[in-house]
Amino acid sequence: MATEFDIIQNLLQEKADYQARLNLLPFDGSPEVKEKGNGKYLYVRKRIGSRLTSTYVDVYSDDLYQLLLRNAKEARDLNKQIRRVDRELIKNGYIKAELPPAVLNNLDFARANMKANIYDQAILEGVATTFPQTAEIIENGTVHGMTANDVQKILNLKHAWEFILDEDVIQAESNFYLLSHIARLINEGFFQNGGRLRGIPVTIGGTQYAPPLPIESVVIEKIHEIVQSDKPVVDRAIELCMYCMRTQAFLDGNKRAAIIFANHFMIGHGAGLLIIPEKDVTEFKQYLVKYYESADIKEIGNFLKEKCWKRL
Repeated sequence: MATEFDIIQNLLQEKADYQARLNLLPFDGSPEVKEKGNGKYLYVRKRIGSRLTSTYVDVYSDDLYQLLLRNAKEARDLNKQIRRVDRELIKNGYIKAELPPAVLNNLDFARANMKANIYDQAILEGVATTFPQTAEIIENGTVHGMTANDVQKILNLKHAWEFILDEDVIQAESNFYLLSHIARLINEGFFQNGGRLRGIPVTIGGTQYAPPLPIESVVIEKIHEIVQSDKPVVDRAIELCMYCMRTQAFLDGNKRAAIIFANHFMIGHGAGLLIIPEKDVTEFKQYLVKYYESADIKEIGNFLKEKCWKRL
């Protein structure tokens, strides 16, 4: 039977997921058609506090108008779900705690660098994108000149980052269940349940290492052991990241999920960010192959601390 703590943690994850989906909508507000001269133009109308705002979108077209209507309906539905979860949290005795200044600063740091972080992650995964294309997808949900799969991967990265940067979720424990939720967001649109442990063998390109089938109880215990160790925060974050990559717990998206999971732990402790820069991707992959084959974390750990640790 679920404890009150478990219920609250699940509700906080659910709320953050709804909030992230809301943030992903390209247009926020009710559609409004205005006529000027011989033309028709589309705006979105939104109330912020006591002020009603109207933001220009584009020249009127039936397709765009229908998109704005769908966005408005989805936003209403998501806000309704967020209000429901808030009521459930209150009913279960949840009181929002104030975050330490170091964590708040780290959240701001991560938000300010989110586009660059997502771009670097996309490059690590071999997504054919440029930084301007990545920024366009993050801001508007679409871009010309890229495959639908690559666009979806970037949107999923944004969704997962928005999820962990929620002030409630950043207070949650960095555990297996959080990792699974991140993997589900990363794999959305590609697998029906991308956060479920894989039940089939996989191979990894460039290495003879073949990860064994993951056992849930073992993965849960290992993540708990890493999180609870007395090593410095950055060392624990690196170990979490590398363990998740080497375990290959999910059918796909393991590197993406591992990096975001490790950053949840880093940000929650006000320790900065752990991101593999575009210029260092080739070198990182060389160290990663060595780590896969030896399970010796020393070399890749030193590399990550020297070149991938973004301090505040």
